[in-house]
Amino acid sequence: MKHQNMESRKLVGQTVSTGFQVGVRRTFPISPEQAWTFLTSPEGMKLWLGNVPPLAITKGESFTSDEGISGQLRIVKPLSQLRLKWGKKEWEKPSTLQIRILSNRPDRTTISFHQENLDHPNTREEMKLYWENVLNIVGQQTST
Repeated sequence: MKHQNMESRKLVGQTVSTGFQVGVRRTFPISPEQAWTFLTSPEGMKLWLGNVPPLAITKGESFTSDEGISGQLRIVKPLSQLRLKWGKKEWEKPSTLQIRILSNRPDRTTISFHQENLDHPNTREEMKLYWENVLNIVGQQTST
């Protein structure tokens, strides 16, 4: 009974050890190659990083955008996954962001943003809206 009460006090998106997390994903009528090419293009990176100087999409590459988003690429698996430190200038510590490209068909691809190590439920909600907006724009810009 005690375990059940502790579970019921946990907030949406709260983890045992990494603060809060959020995941947003959407499927688009594009190939995995198109998804990767768009997300790693200057136009695509502007959506999820802000205005940054041209980046080499390689492990260890650091960035800081004009909007105050900074971080470092930690894992780069072309056509499949990016894992990076990602934080806003007003945050005490960066979060971990994973972008995954998931597909088992050449003409349908799911783009997933998963962020963890968020400090508060309000930050989680803010980032949920942020990533939903990013995916909305990806949909608009890749459907033309």
